[in-house]
Amino acid sequence: MADSVGGVTGRVVRSVEWSNWGGTESAKLARVATPRNEAEVVDEIRRAAARGLRVKAIGAGHSFTGVAVTDGVQLRLGALTGVMSIDSTRGEATVRAGTPLHVLNEELAAFGCALPNLGDIDRQSLAGAIGTGTHGTGLRLTGLSAGVRALRIVLADGSVVECSPRHEPDLFQAARLGLGALGVVTEITVAVVPAFLLHAVERPESLGDVLAHADVSAEANDHFEFYWFPHTGRVLTKRNNRVPEGTASRPLPAWREKLDDDLLSNRFFELTNRVATRLPRTTGAINAVASRALSERQFTDSSHKVFVTAREVRFMESEWAFPRASLSDVLLELRQWVDTHDERISFPIECRVAAADDVWLSTAYERQSCYIAIHKYHRQQRGAYFDAFESIAVNHGGRPHWGKIHTRDADYLRGVYPRFDDFVAVRDRVDPERRFANPYLDRVLGA
Repeated sequence: MADSVGGVTGRVVRSVEWSNWGGTESAKLARVATPRNEAEVVDEIRRAAARGLRVKAIGAGHSFTGVAVTDGVQLRLGALTGVMSIDSTRGEATVRAGTPLHVLNEELAAFGCALPNLGDIDRQSLAGAIGTGTHGTGLRLTGLSAGVRALRIVLADGSVVECSPRHEPDLFQAARLGLGALGVVTEITVAVVPAFLLHAVERPESLGDVLAHADVSAEANDHFEFYWFPHTGRVLTKRNNRVPEGTASRPLPAWREKLDDDLLSNRFFELTNRVATRLPRTTGAINAVASRALSERQFTDSSHKVFVTAREVRFMESEWAFPRASLSDVLLELRQWVDTHDERISFPIECRVAAADDVWLSTAYERQSCYIAIHKYHRQQRGAYFDAFESIAVNHGGRPHWGKIHTRDADYLRGVYPRFDDFVAVRDRVDPERRFANPYLDRVLGA
């Protein structure tokens, strides 16, 4: 039922069932609102406080954890979209928080700008991506949160604060990757660069060769990542590099893009996962075929078109960050577990690297990092796979991605994040009544 409640001008509905993109979290909401501007965000938060309801902002629902779950008021930020200003001299753009990354990429491109780095999915909102620590790959490039220059945030008392390194610096440092625990971010100023092209080289290789030269590959390329197909010794590698100014764009032919990215990577992959779910014993053979189905290809295109991969097959995911030198050890331990247990894994395992940064809750805080991500088809049982990976990760000092499946709590996380208590102190100051809390945040930050 849709209605207007007590003078609130945003669209409001009552008693809504909600689930996230991957189907790993669900909730029954007391109310949903779609505020059209910052003033309506303020109204919603104050109204929720008066009724004793908790509040959570939501973007695309692409996190696999309960970071955005609430039984109170869900603020859908889909109406707070668009680039507000671009300052090419300063290399920054101010953007409304609910802007989806795929919309932001196109709007920046229209002004000859781009984000310096991206992950491989662009369905998230900017605030959601920053708030959970979305990162890309590249040993000399940080994640999105490290590129935040300033932001506006509505706190639990309804006050609006502009924060930056010079104004409310502690709130700024915490809110750059705030987990939605501090307030509702409404505007973000992010670093941008002149639009650029990337030359992409993708090809199948052997796992042994890739691990033997992983450090060299990471250092020699702007962006290097690979996908290992469990139950095989095969990987798909991706090397993306900036090209000299004036280089012509040479995108994939339409037929090749359709074949690889639509038919093989999505439609055929959906079919093979359904088969593997019904007949698990076929998984190894399917992976062996899949690891060789995508042949080598090269192309040059706009950065965001190279970074982003269409992901239509739904899945659940866990991703952990480790010291860069741990990549081979962690992956080989995981491979040993897969090889010695009767669990069939149909999704490839993704491996990336990233630069160190200074964001308090960033998985790359003060260390060059490697990332290993595991997935399962959304129709499959989680099984022992995720628990086994987490056990390996903990033994290597891993930091779990905040938006992806893990079971760690505040006691563990305090030990792997040097500025954990600084973040909690900011939270205690700006949200003492825990207006923006939920069970996930109670676990990872403490109640």
